[in-house]
Amino acid sequence: MERRSFIKKTTALASVAGLGSVGLNAMSLISEKKIDSKPAFNLNYAPHIGMFKNHSGENPIDEINFMANQGFTAFEDNEMRNRPVELQKKMGECLLKNNIKMGVFVAHKIYWNKPSFASGDSSHRKEFLTDIINSVEVAKRVNATWMTVVPGHLDLRLDLNYQTANVVESLKYASEILEKNNLVMVLEPLNFYNHPGLFLTESPQAFQICKSVNSPSCKILFDIYHQQIQEGNLLPNIEKTWDEIAYFQIGDNPGRNEPTTGEINYKNIFKFIHSKGYKGILGMEHGNSLQGKEGELAVIDAYIKTDDFLN
Repeated sequence: MERRSFIKKTTALASVAGLGSVGLNAMSLISEKKIDSKPAFNLNYAPHIGMFKNHSGENPIDEINFMANQGFTAFEDNEMRNRPVELQKKMGECLLKNNIKMGVFVAHKIYWNKPSFASGDSSHRKEFLTDIINSVEVAKRVNATWMTVVPGHLDLRLDLNYQTANVVESLKYASEILEKNNLVMVLEPLNFYNHPGLFLTESPQAFQICKSVNSPSCKILFDIYHQQIQEGNLLPNIEKTWDEIAYFQIGDNPGRNEPTTGEINYKNIFKFIHSKGYKGILGMEHGNSLQGKEGELAVIDAYIKTDDFLN
């Protein structure tokens, strides 16, 4: 497969911290109305369905409109592939109308508890490639570029090198399909604590696999939450794997909630990513640390704070 270079494609709220009774009453009033002034974020942060449901309601279209009103310029939806086709089309149209970039959706069935990619089994490979073909059509409906791929569980009966060769072979077949459609699968290493026994866990491992596949359609999804748990050393590992990173995801640790709720210095990480000229998407793949409308406002406020890295 010929090697080709890959170019990564690519309101203002009062703080909710330390509020007294007057502040809580004021925040309650804010949460009941549309927030008129919205921040101009420096990076493309991507919320997901359900993150702002207390403000927008349960309709995905209404929630996307709410996200746009709060200044978010991207969106991701792991479950997009499983949504009705007509809803996919409507969501795609809504994203276009709001000038919001579509982020990742999960491209295939993931085997969490038994070997799939790593085994080299032909039936698993055929199922995966069929899912990739179907996901190409999903991507067209929602104007997506990226889709998530997780190679599944280790095959404990095979040497790791054989497993790696099997994974690379499947990804090469998938890349041939995706290259023809200018689409990118992003491989997501997942941490040992939340997902024990998976084949792909570390960023250097993902880097090696992408170099072996050698395709602009096979890149890394660097999930900052997972890699903080798995390997730490975040900025040096982002630097070393930069050429193969096409997408980021966000979540603080512990808790996997919005930035500022855990130990990760997201302001510094966002500043570093921005300094590299990154124009892609950072998926907000985390929960809300607080419930209800107050929790949703806290998420927005956290991103306003951590995005303020240029001053």
